[in-house]
Amino acid sequence: MSTLPPSFDDWFSRRGWSLHPHQQELLDRAAEPALLLIAPTGGGKTLAGFLPTLAELADGAHKGIHTLYVSPLKALAADIKRNLRTPVDEMGLPIRIEDRTGDTSATARKRQRADPPHILLTTPESLALLTSYEDAPRIFAGLSRVIVDEIHALAESKRGDQLMLALSRLQALAPEMRRVGLSATVEDPAAIAAYLARNPDPCAIVHADPGPDPDIAMLTTDERPPWSGGGGKYAIPAVLEQVRKHRTTLIFHNTRAQAEIFFHNLWLANDDDLPIGIHHGSLAREQRERVEAAMVAGDLRAIVATGSLDLGIDWGDVDLVIQVGAPKNVKRLVQRIGRANHRYNAPSKALLVPANRFEVVECVAALQAVKARDLDGDPRGPGPRDVLCQHIAIRACAGPFDAGELYAEVTSAGAYAGLTREAFDDCLNFVATGGYALRAYDRYQRLQQRPDGLWQLRDPRRARQIRMNIGTIIDTDMLKVRLRGRGGKPLGEVEEGFAATLTAGDTFLIGGRVVRYETLREMVVEVSPRADKEPRIATYMGTKFATSTQLSHRILEMFRSRDWAGLPAHTRDWLELQARVSHLPEADRILVESFTHDGRPHSCIYGFAGRNAMQTLGLLLTQRMEEMGLHPLGFVATDYATLIWGLEPLTDPAPLFAQGDLRAAFEDWLAGNAVMKRTFKSSAIIAGLIERNTPGARATGRQATFSSDILYDTLRRYDPDHLLLDITREEALRGLVDFGRIEELLARTHGRIDHVQAERVTPLAAPMLLEMGRVPVMGAARERLLAEEAAILLATAGLE
Repeated sequence: MSTLPPSFDDWFSRRGWSLHPHQQELLDRAAEPALLLIAPTGGGKTLAGFLPTLAELADGAHKGIHTLYVSPLKALAADIKRNLRTPVDEMGLPIRIEDRTGDTSATARKRQRADPPHILLTTPESLALLTSYEDAPRIFAGLSRVIVDEIHALAESKRGDQLMLALSRLQALAPEMRRVGLSATVEDPAAIAAYLARNPDPCAIVHADPGPDPDIAMLTTDERPPWSGGGGKYAIPAVLEQVRKHRTTLIFHNTRAQAEIFFHNLWLANDDDLPIGIHHGSLAREQRERVEAAMVAGDLRAIVATGSLDLGIDWGDVDLVIQVGAPKNVKRLVQRIGRANHRYNAPSKALLVPANRFEVVECVAALQAVKARDLDGDPRGPGPRDVLCQHIAIRACAGPFDAGELYAEVTSAGAYAGLTREAFDDCLNFVATGGYALRAYDRYQRLQQRPDGLWQLRDPRRARQIRMNIGTIIDTDMLKVRLRGRGGKPLGEVEEGFAATLTAGDTFLIGGRVVRYETLREMVVEVSPRADKEPRIATYMGTKFATSTQLSHRILEMFRSRDWAGLPAHTRDWLELQARVSHLPEADRILVESFTHDGRPHSCIYGFAGRNAMQTLGLLLTQRMEEMGLHPLGFVATDYATLIWGLEPLTDPAPLFAQGDLRAAFEDWLAGNAVMKRTFKSSAIIAGLIERNTPGARATGRQATFSSDILYDTLRRYDPDHLLLDITREEALRGLVDFGRIEELLARTHGRIDHVQAERVTPLAAPMLLEMGRVPVMGAARERLLAEEAAILLATAGLE
């Protein structure tokens, strides 16, 4: 067994601590090229990852960066820095620890390059930027270890792909560099291990004791959940009661808009004046930092939050997590409930609040999955080529390079192990010239090949522009919001599209407060406080979660088995009524219900393929219904169904689902659809064809969209085989439209369709009608009219 220096043993003894088995194992195996630690939240993952580093640095002999720590969140890097300082300071270790993120000052960044700390805490974007400098070989010459925290979160996005490409570069600069991945929620350990390791090096997997099962249940409320909606307002009295009973409660939401609405309503009901805060990514940094500081100090009783507090940040004494709205993903739910009782072998405590009646079913399925330790996740595809194009440009910024050597580096990154040399050369040529249709334009000429075969920037001044556009996060076009007046306080950001709808006097919510729109000045939304008016809601895009495939299958299995013991009586009665008047959806069949409502024929198609896929299915089916002369008027989609209404009834749904025809219709629809243009814009920005940031200016969202639309139309017309069009199609298929899940639906049902001709709206379809927003009334009477409409509709469906 490896031993720690005496000062470490003394420090542990003074605290009454001893190493957990997984911490000792990481210490013993520290020399291995790659290790993946899977340990429960509160299990000491961070200390396990850093112990070998602290031990190796204890003698003060190392110069420069020894360990690089990479996390998905800037706040997590700052939190780890705070936590690491404790053992370092108390043991008097000669170790410098610094963080480098987008919040780090230019002066500090410049100093870090000249005199790097022993431990640098950073994010994928900041690391990519560091590798782009000519002095990267000097900065990373002594690099010994890289710790990737919350690796599961990075593995699900292009940020992780960019990180792994950056690690391939670091491995070339520091061949003895070792890799460590940390996570509490990994559904496929072998896949994540292969993702982390340098191909073809092995990666050992260390499993910690998973600890006790979480204490997790559905929140009991006096009022039943509504039939539709996503805010959870009905549960606020019960939520406040739980807040009173606990020290600190984290209240998670799936979107920023829902968090703002809930926080506003929670504050209005907070008669005891309990200190409550809100935290999400669109708030001003100063406001987020105030909330974080208050959490650390234990000054807040509750924090309404989104994914900004999902990950391993250990702030304050959180003893309860409440998830408002169905979690959509079991892995995300496990991560969130782990914020409560963040201690080793202490059960996490959490309550789920379904936002509507169907979400009751989804929440019960999620509870069962958590208790079964059944995590969800989709298999990773090959590394995206738009990220590779950006990486090639980043590499060029650091100096001339050999294409063969860079190809070898890239294919050492797990996601790119299968990349062919031809595909790599296509990306290289695109970065160099912009591709066949664009090579005549100087602005797209970025690289050139020297007589000795090395590639370099055509104009060294381009390096600045490339660095300014590093990153794979495509921001929804956001505008800053400030209080009006000289030195007005920053409040956060709203979407440019939302700001464009505002006129002077309009009110909206931001940071839990109602503000009045005054003017738009120099791309800043100026507002004034206005608490006496009903607010409009800022339309934050945030993350639109779709129910995972595994969770959908659990719901369908619950329907099949009739194992409804965990469901409230009102939900059991609802499903029993559905079974009597129609069918319950089944995994191996498509259920189509047709009925007349408000004098119009309606058809509800149950696919349980997730919101994006069901939305795409609605577009395709209405297109086919139009061809069949059924004259569809519109549709609405949820995670589990698509409801279509029109002028003519659907008598035979089978032709709608002919798989080959549907695929062909999809290809035709996709080629000219706005989804493709939106996807093209994102990939073009990542690949570097469109620059959002230039020295002294930033393109607005509309400018970038205009530019990308022109490029898209030009390439489709003159260069239909262009690399970026090929990338765009790949991204659209697996992203915005999720056609893969439609194909999975068609494959598992094999053309088996149950068509129910119902006399009236069916119980499961009734909430879909409420999703349509048939009462476009705003103001004080809105909720009353919605309630009356719902009562009439549900009575028609035989529901109370």
